[in-house]
Amino acid sequence: MSENVITVSNLVKKYGEFIAVNSIDFHIERGEVFSLLGPNGAGKTTTVEILEGVRNRTSGEVSVLGTDPEKSRSLIRKLGILPQDFSFIYNSTPNEALSFYKKTMHASASIEELLELVELKEKMNTPFQKLSGGQRQKLGLALAMVNDPEILFLDEPTSGLDPRARRNIWKVIENLKKRGKTILLTTHYLEEAELLADRVAIMNKGKIIDMGTPMEIVERHHANDRLIIRGDAEIGTLIENAGFKALRNGAYIEVSLNSIKDAIELINFLYDKKAKFEDFTLKRESLEDVFVKMVGELEDYENE
Repeated sequence: MSENVITVSNLVKKYGEFIAVNSIDFHIERGEVFSLLGPNGAGKTTTVEILEGVRNRTSGEVSVLGTDPEKSRSLIRKLGILPQDFSFIYNSTPNEALSFYKKTMHASASIEELLELVELKEKMNTPFQKLSGGQRQKLGLALAMVNDPEILFLDEPTSGLDPRARRNIWKVIENLKKRGKTILLTTHYLEEAELLADRVAIMNKGKIIDMGTPMEIVERHHANDRLIIRGDAEIGTLIENAGFKALRNGAYIEVSLNSIKDAIELINFLYDKKAKFEDFTLKRESLEDVFVKMVGELEDYENE
């Protein structure tokens, strides 16, 4: 049976009359990567800060590792939090920064192993200001791991990084998951959540408007799966005879589907009929496509 390491029930946070978090419920299982998604002002950061114990809630119940974070400030020693401000180590090397963190947290972690984990060992004696953006985020992940935390809070771990640096950070996060770490991830990048998260919760205006695996959410919102087939004119007739709607577009035929099962059945049907076609491609809507439909355009989708 899976173990819930975070449980949130009817959580509310108000600032005067403004409701930042409006009666949300969710849980996170041990070893799970759980992602909070939402536009600017959705309530993601407020929720995470309540879980970390750095912000009090207005009402509701919160349990992190069986403890109320509002009542047990010592809980933070069991958590790993990605730093948002590196100014305190700006003149340090990764080795010096990790040594400082290790001493401060009375941790026994091996600095060498941490640097290897985040693929930063070759830069261990490089001044922080000479590290690239991606290397700085890797150091942040190493700092979050100094106390060998049970839960990692990663707030926008790849924000502002180029695509190559983002993928390097994804690799590190995947390695952390393999180690059994529970990770709460907030991110601007829907592709990132789709790749890394076991489950996601989409927030908007303080409420969770949907939650599940990325695939479940895509399926639930009637995503428009399409099968693109390149073949002769007879294929269109065969497809329609099979009960599907076919739209000819030059040398290609586009077929709307309700599910992956439809695609498999249609391809098998065409093979059985010995239909002549050169190739086919399945195009599925992504989590980002569904997110845009649910929440709106991503123009202002940025960190809170």
